[in-house]
Amino acid sequence: MFENLTDRLSGSLRKISGQARLTDENIKKTLREVRKALLEADVALPVVKAFIESVRKRAVGQEVRRSLSPGQVFIKIVQSELERVMGEANEELNLSTRPPAVVMMAGLQGAGKTTTVAKLARHLQERRKKSVMVVSADVYRPAAIQQLETLAGEVEATFYPSTTKQDPVDIANGAIDEARKRHIDVVLLDTAGRLHVDENMMDEIGRLQKAVKPVETLFVVDAMTGQDAANTAKAFHDALELTGVVLTKTDGDARGGAALSVRHITGKPIKFMGVGEKNDALEAFHPDRVASRILGMGDVLSLIEDAEQKIDQDKAQKLSKKMKKGKSFDLEDFRDQLQQMKNMGGMAGLMDKLPGMGQMAEAAQQQVNDKSMGRMEAMISSMTPKERRRPELINNARKRRIATGSGTQIQDVNRLLKQHKQMQKMMKKMGKKGGMKNMMRGMEGMMSQGGGGMPPGGGGPPFGRM
Repeated sequence: MFENLTDRLSGSLRKISGQARLTDENIKKTLREVRKALLEADVALPVVKAFIESVRKRAVGQEVRRSLSPGQVFIKIVQSELERVMGEANEELNLSTRPPAVVMMAGLQGAGKTTTVAKLARHLQERRKKSVMVVSADVYRPAAIQQLETLAGEVEATFYPSTTKQDPVDIANGAIDEARKRHIDVVLLDTAGRLHVDENMMDEIGRLQKAVKPVETLFVVDAMTGQDAANTAKAFHDALELTGVVLTKTDGDARGGAALSVRHITGKPIKFMGVGEKNDALEAFHPDRVASRILGMGDVLSLIEDAEQKIDQDKAQKLSKKMKKGKSFDLEDFRDQLQQMKNMGGMAGLMDKLPGMGQMAEAAQQQVNDKSMGRMEAMISSMTPKERRRPELINNARKRRIATGSGTQIQDVNRLLKQHKQMQKMMKKMGKKGGMKNMMRGMEGMMSQGGGGMPPGGGGPPFGRM
């Protein structure tokens, strides 16, 4: 996420971080590079101007001059100004009203409204323990209603049926009445999108908003459209009373222009960001954590939250107990760890959140991606239970059988066994440490090896040719 901006900013700030003394000249030069990096990231010009001016004012003040490490203080100033531009703190959905609380989703066609409705339904059910009903008031696209019904089934939310012959206001009111009868806490209302902002669309969605009086009206926008995202959000805000923004497809956005522009231009907070295609790939937008990621400092808090939500606690505890008893880390455990990594967003998703590892994420993704991890799982699944428990039994004949069964080569099986042996040694050393910490460190060890940072004698990336 935001790799290009991270690379440019990290490079510019690295030059100044070690300076024992800051002068007007080196501050000016660094700010010129930062300004260029922001403009290339498609951040809106008014935002860039305001940001650079704020940093400059603080950088030439006493705050930096009196510091023993002015370069580090300068980076902290950049970080705090990034946070300020994006909103300083996460703002949760305000659902404090008599149930059902109605949340209306607005946006252009193709921004990801319908999938965001499903992701938000899952988020509210799992994180805030709310019962959720979803309804589509998109009467122009029959597929949108069917898509929402399918997604509602996947996230186990209540679906309120509608047809293209109904009026959007009637659909919304019918869903709210039904939710009230069934004591459902939240109604998520999906609305029609258009290919551009037009008057008829705004009139219809304005009429819908007045009729249902939602507690939250969220504007869903594709992060990859850069500063256009902020300008479209402003156009919607002028016609509707928006309460927040959801940035979608941030996992594919290398620039970050939308994240840095939306708050400043609309005055409305970014409340969530979509970080993948799966229905659990929605994160609360924390400006401080995103600023930390942009500056290549990682996002450990989000990583911990992900671990708590997505790691199978029972398996983690069993593995911890097994290690404490001095038992060996076998290939079943290895497969479990691969699955846990996939649940947490795969290699690149994890490395993006580890301090100092963001720039290695792309290299790691080339070495170990979902495809290569899938092959590793296939090889382990092609083994007998006895072979998984006792890998030392795997001789050449067995390797041939495993390779044939998993559609891989014997060299791939050798590489897998070598990687497992390295993990086994590492887990043995950590056997006396706690369960979750043990699990996370084990994953991190796998990642650093997969990214090319092999332990002594490794000879090369373990998954290089998979």
